[in-house]
Amino acid sequence: MEGPGGVAPFGRGRLRRLLGLDRTAPKPLQTRQGQPLRPLTVPNMVGYVRLAAIPVFLVIALNSGDGRSAAAALLYAAIAGGDYLDGLLARVTGQYSRMGALLDPVVDRLTILAGGAVCWHFELLPRWALAVVLVREIITVALAQYGLRKDVDLEVNWLGRAAVWPVMGAIFLAMVMDNWIPPTMLIVGMALSVFATVLYARMGREAAAHARRRLQANPHSS
Repeated sequence: MEGPGGVAPFGRGRLRRLLGLDRTAPKPLQTRQGQPLRPLTVPNMVGYVRLAAIPVFLVIALNSGDGRSAAAALLYAAIAGGDYLDGLLARVTGQYSRMGALLDPVVDRLTILAGGAVCWHFELLPRWALAVVLVREIITVALAQYGLRKDVDLEVNWLGRAAVWPVMGAIFLAMVMDNWIPPTMLIVGMALSVFATVLYARMGREAAAHARRRLQANPHSS
């Protein structure tokens, strides 16, 4: 038995989409600019809990003495893992929202910034690599804000999604071990994130140019 579009409702293709392995489908309409925020959804609740947990993580980690705290590391892992959980819940429940589209990348950026600040303070990871990652996160936030002001949605590219996990993984591991693995993961994530930002900026520039051309062609459409 097949659903709309000839896709089996419980087939491999649907499972890959639910797990986030297949992101070829168009962006859900509910997440696009101009749609209602719909703040009270199950996925957004996860985002709010992640956001509230970040200052708790900072207090625990910064008062640990050396940055290597099991409680701080586990809390950081939970905050980072929530990035996947809220997306999974949105796909399973169909509760997509504009608020979720805006909230999720902000929480991800803050999670990396908070973890990076702890690792910087205790010198758990190479500071030069942390500096590149932290500057990149600030630039990404600035680009997203610029896009919103220009009525352009800047979607996270696949390289940006890939970069998040080695960076967050490096921060987590740096809080539980002292060897070559965390710095290596950070450098890999740093390189991916820099390339992702270049693509992100180029995509934003092209989208803004397209929006200007559309406005010039239809000056009374706004």
